Amino acid sequence: MRGEGRLPLPMAADSERWVSVAAERTVLGVVHNITSATRLLDLLAVFEGDRRIQTVFTCTESSALDGGTLEFFTSRGMVHIPWREATARKFDLAIATNRGGDLHDLQAPLIGAPHGAGYNKRLSREPGAGSREPGAGSREPGAGSREPGAGSREPGAFGLTSEWLMHEGRLVPSAIVLSHDEQRERLALGCPEALPVSVVAGDPCFDQLRMSAPFRAEYRRALGVRPDQKLLVVSSTWGRGSIISSNENDTDALRRALAELPADEYRILAAIHPNSWYGHGAWQLQNWLAPLTEHGLLLPIPDTETWKSALLAADSVLGDHGSLTMYGVALGIPTVLGSFRDAKVAPGSPMARLGALLPRLSLRRPLLPQLEAATAAQRHSTELHALRATVTSRPGESATLLRRLFYAWLELPEPATPARPRLVPLPSAVPVTSASPVLRPVYVSAASDDGRITVRRYAAPVQRRTVEGHLAGTHLVADIDDPDARWPRSADVLLMPLGRPPREESTANWADIAARYPGCGLLAREEPEGGCLALLRGGVRLRAHWHGKRPPWASAAIAASVVHDHAPPTADRPGPVRLQVTIGPDAETGLLDIAPC
Repeated sequence: MRGEGRLPLPMAADSERWVSVAAERTVLGVVHNITSATRLLDLLAVFEGDRRIQTVFTCTESSALDGGTLEFFTSRGMVHIPWREATARKFDLAIATNRGGDLHDLQAPLIGAPHGAGYNKRLSREPGAGSREPGAGSREPGAGSREPGAGSREPGAFGLTSEWLMHEGRLVPSAIVLSHDEQRERLALGCPEALPVSVVAGDPCFDQLRMSAPFRAEYRRALGVRPDQKLLVVSSTWGRGSIISSNENDTDALRRALAELPADEYRILAAIHPNSWYGHGAWQLQNWLAPLTEHGLLLPIPDTETWKSALLAADSVLGDHGSLTMYGVALGIPTVLGSFRDAKVAPGSPMARLGALLPRLSLRRPLLPQLEAATAAQRHSTELHALRATVTSRPGESATLLRRLFYAWLELPEPATPARPRLVPLPSAVPVTSASPVLRPVYVSAASDDGRITVRRYAAPVQRRTVEGHLAGTHLVADIDDPDARWPRSADVLLMPLGRPPREESTANWADIAARYPGCGLLAREEPEGGCLALLRGGVRLRAHWHGKRPPWASAAIAASVVHDHAPPTADRPGPVRLQVTIGPDAETGLLDIAPC
């Protein structure tokens, strides 16, 4: 067992005696926090298969948001050393996807790259997070901008200004990776000294997404999205002004998505920025969002590549000023801005253009028509087409260009095999939602059109009635055993799921049921194959079962709602009926037979 403070094997003085592979070069991977760590792994993919190169990792220990970084290294088996050790030793090359910390102390050629979709944010150095070049621009409290006369006329983008690239008059990085030619112009304004060492090498993350796009169906299946369902990705960056920071009932975009979108037609996945997830703690984020995951919100851990799978599977994005929103737009996914903090975006950047072009979520209109309008308007938008092209000016070439750059600095010939991005891996499991032993209460509409009944269900506990259009004409369905008594007592339809011990209500007369559950209009006992036995007001009993092939969405709960709204026997229809039922325009139609019993 390695003693406390002992260096990992590849760095040890006697390593040649113990190592299995004698690497010729050692690369230092420098991270600021988990966000930069995940992006760094995208870049380091060009070294895959090359046993001449050993990679060692370190954290600058300069970020207030570096929680979870050590666990990230350890869980992935990444050899890591403390920052003080990293700055005391020489390496053949250092690669960083951040600008924070005392990078000038490293004893290696340093290549700097962005940790998102280009350079779009405004940010000033944290106090004590590394010295700045004198005169490189003072901070305005909270604004992240430079004072007039301190250089460029407008505040520059994080990573493209002297504040982040110079130290005591010396340029820190040996090479600066840009993803698009337009960034050269902004770099020339923010730090002209860095222009000669800039290299436009494209965007490895976007290249990976583009290469994986033809396998959309596989990513949807892996995330548990049915062919008849749509996937909405809600993307939240970190800090104030992000979607996750809006928690008022009328501005909480995540809650609105769960409340207003039909639960059977839409799956909703929240892609939370690692800085929020690890800054507050995974337990805390999961605790805050528990009322939403309980009703189907998918909440993947952000340090995996599930967010990439989600974008590839998405039908629409509800985003903010984070990079994931930009990648979604670049992939052509219809997008609405659930939040956008203009003050945090660098003027003249692609993200600033995104904020000006995309519609912003209205508090006064239902969400669904806003998403549908964005889909119709953005499909052929020439302005958005031009914006998509700003993510990379070397599409499909990033692996080739990055490998060429890295190996030139390492003074090694490149491997003979072509450099190419790897496909986004399929998620190993569907992101976990909170399962419940009782059926959760829902508001249900069962509208008839041209002889077909369309059922739409909405999670009841997340409703706030700030926008009520989607609840028009609905009835409340609840599990009779729900421990929150307000739901079964006020429900129009009460459900008794299959497999539970029989209840006396299943044989009680209607007067007894009405006394116990004053809102009830129908009591439904689940039967095998998704059917139900229904007891209605007046003691009428009906049996509903699915005829022929049963659609994957068909259930006893949906059958009960159809019976409630459409099947009570009348004088002109006393016998059996067969109804066409669906849950949306893209879903298979099921045949529901209803007969007296």
